[in-house]
Amino acid sequence: MRVVALVSGGKDSCYNMMLCRQYGHQIVALANLLPPDDEVQELDSYMYQTVGHNLIGAYAECMGLPLFRKRLGGTSKSIGMTYERTEGDEVEDLRALLAEVKRRVPDVEAVSCGAIRSDYQRIRVEGVCDSLGLASLSFMWRRDQSELMAEMVESGVHAILVKVACLGLVPEKHLGKTIAQMRPVLENLHSRFGVHVCGEGGEYETLTLDCPLFVLGRIVVDEAAVELDETGEAGNYAVREFHVERKLDGGGGDGSGEIG
Repeated sequence: MRVVALVSGGKDSCYNMMLCRQYGHQIVALANLLPPDDEVQELDSYMYQTVGHNLIGAYAECMGLPLFRKRLGGTSKSIGMTYERTEGDEVEDLRALLAEVKRRVPDVEAVSCGAIRSDYQRIRVEGVCDSLGLASLSFMWRRDQSELMAEMVESGVHAILVKVACLGLVPEKHLGKTIAQMRPVLENLHSRFGVHVCGEGGEYETLTLDCPLFVLGRIVVDEAAVELDETGEAGNYAVREFHVERKLDGGGGDGSGEIG
């Protein structure tokens, strides 16, 4: 199937794209929801990762694919375990984004989603896809997280931690580290405290700088800073300057668009 991939910048959305390709599907476009204000890194969202959103445009350049983006206008209004269309909810931003992708890429058939454990997220993405006649492809759903992390590292997903918010993860120590470096730390925290190895409990978030699908280039961080919350126990890794290092000669993305 021809697939549009929902990308947040994190390891999960990137690895699910890789699995789509592995199972014979074709990634034809990328889609992303970003904050209404470029200066804001993190929103109080039940659905979307926004930390690192300023680097998402580089994904199109690295992959040579069109990127469709929409600024979030809604919030988490309907937060039950079932969902019906709710005006002003952030889920409706996803519906509008994918509807526009389908309008501009009429032969798209499916959506790649990096959901692993969140029923809240899965139910909403599948509902939106059903309403638009699209299949939802979540190949990591309910898989063992230790196995998934091992696969990601071994398959060449180069992702760094850009948010930490749990016992045992120290902003000044762990932010900016790769998932390969953090894997033994996370396995230890899982054994000791039940931390989710893939961060499915909100323990951390990542930003993918390179993976096998980035055929044209990789993202290189030039300047970043650790930003702590008011407690000093959680924080973000704010990437302020970056560039794309080319992997081969040729052009970048073949188009991009931002929607209302």
